[in-house]
Amino acid sequence: MQERPLAGKIALVTGAASPMGLGRAMTDALVRAGARVSMMDINPDWLGQSSNDLREIGGDDCVMTQVVDVTSPREAEEAVARTIAEMGGLHILNNFWEVSAAEWDRVMAVNAGGPFYMCRAVVPHFLEQGWGRIIGVTTSMNTMYNPGGTPYGPSKAAHEALIAMASRELEGTGVTVNVLVPGGMSNTNLIPDDAVHSREGMIQNDVMRAPVVWLASEASDGTNGMRFIGYLWDESLPLEERIERAGAPAAWPQLGAQAIRPGQ
Repeated sequence: MQERPLAGKIALVTGAASPMGLGRAMTDALVRAGARVSMMDINPDWLGQSSNDLREIGGDDCVMTQVVDVTSPREAEEAVARTIAEMGGLHILNNFWEVSAAEWDRVMAVNAGGPFYMCRAVVPHFLEQGWGRIIGVTTSMNTMYNPGGTPYGPSKAAHEALIAMASRELEGTGVTVNVLVPGGMSNTNLIPDDAVHSREGMIQNDVMRAPVVWLASEASDGTNGMRFIGYLWDESLPLEERIERAGAPAAWPQLGAQAIRPGQ
């Protein structure tokens, strides 16, 4: 892969600022790949710290920050408009958000409603320019239905279904929609310090870096409606082998019987 494959591209990343988060790791990777990033988060302190760190890597204009609640359609639309106005465009949406599973309504609003509102806000711009990238971070399939995983698991299942549907609706437009997940329990700030498993044994956030850069770049043209596991992405392999090893269709259509339609 070329050294700065995202030079000239502008990305918007939700949940971008947690020092131990997957969103921060992916933002760092996008900046190092040459993209300029509009960082969205609900924590202004994290935004300040993370944006300062990233400016040391990519320069003063490599990021802008916005405190945004993605459960608000108005705030989502305003954040997209501000990104386009201040950064000069928008090409990539990396939909990620980290929350504790406290209340069903809040978690569903963030993990299911938030991605929808962000997609609705960016897709008209992407369609107008004939190119765009939407990258959703959901979760592993068994996490979606693990006992005790409500509401986090169901909310991520809804996000996965949204990705699969949107990829079909946008097929052939130049806008691609894919999923990227780490592949298991990850060392983020969501994990309590007294967790049964040690942080050293968890998947580290760096596994998201290389695949998110590829998915965000023109090198992934034609890749649509897929889910990729960061842990299985091996940069030492040829691209086709990487895709085969780490990728599968989003929402696992191969695992279940499809609906019987009238007349079949």
